[in-house]
Amino acid sequence: MDAKKSQAAFSALAQPTRLKAFRRLVAAHPDGLPAGDIAAFCKVPHNTMSTHLAALMRGGLIAVTRDGRSMKYRANLDGFRGLIDFMLRDCCGGNPDICAPVVENFNASCCVPKEKIRA
Repeated sequence: MDAKKSQAAFSALAQPTRLKAFRRLVAAHPDGLPAGDIAAFCKVPHNTMSTHLAALMRGGLIAVTRDGRSMKYRANLDGFRGLIDFMLRDCCGGNPDICAPVVENFNASCCVPKEKIRA
């Protein structure tokens, strides 16, 4: 990911409804959700949700496939990883000592597989 793509992704996530939709799609991964379900979850009209979903797609954070007559949206985890990777590499400037504590904290707090949490 480059600076221009990361700006589009951050811009998409900076809006509260889009952030809520993206978080919901990540939680529904890998199944995804129809646009109407996302709109209902976010409590916005379908046409408004369409605009928000388009912004998330431009940011590379979601993907869409046709499922019969409806569109099914999924989180694009590769795009999300690309955004996180870009930030860590760009901000650290090749100095792993700067970002190592961030990565360690991140891994310890949120990215522990469910099997390990139960142990």
